[in-house]
Amino acid sequence: MKNIKEKEQKKDFIPPHIREAIAAVQEKQAADVILLDLDGLGAFTDYFLICTGFSSRQIEAICDEVEGRLDRMGVRRLHREGKAGSDWMLLDLGGLIVHAFTERARQYYDLERLWRAARRVEFTESGAGTPLTGAVEAEG
Repeated sequence: MKNIKEKEQKKDFIPPHIREAIAAVQEKQAADVILLDLDGLGAFTDYFLICTGFSSRQIEAICDEVEGRLDRMGVRRLHREGKAGSDWMLLDLGGLIVHAFTERARQYYDLERLWRAARRVEFTESGAGTPLTGAVEAEG
């Protein structure tokens, strides 16, 4: 019984640095913010944070904000893909990879479909000073 309860608690737990990344993308007005928990799927990371920006400048601002906030928490970026004007930017933060897409690029790459077996948490916008709100969807 204890193992089941521990599993359920872990399932609902989102680490503080990932919550900070979610808050950062929301602050920069990213749309369709989704966290994919890749635990147990043999992935090269623990989480994907996927969001949509409506211009290449917004995508760059989203990544800059995430990187700055996590750097202040002691989480260092390992790699950054994409450059100014890109439709997709990626931040590799070790156990977290942030994907910021334009709408078109997000539909084309469709990471949510590729990783459909992952537990998925969708976040709604939260106002300044309010806690993050997420709705966990069923796995796979």
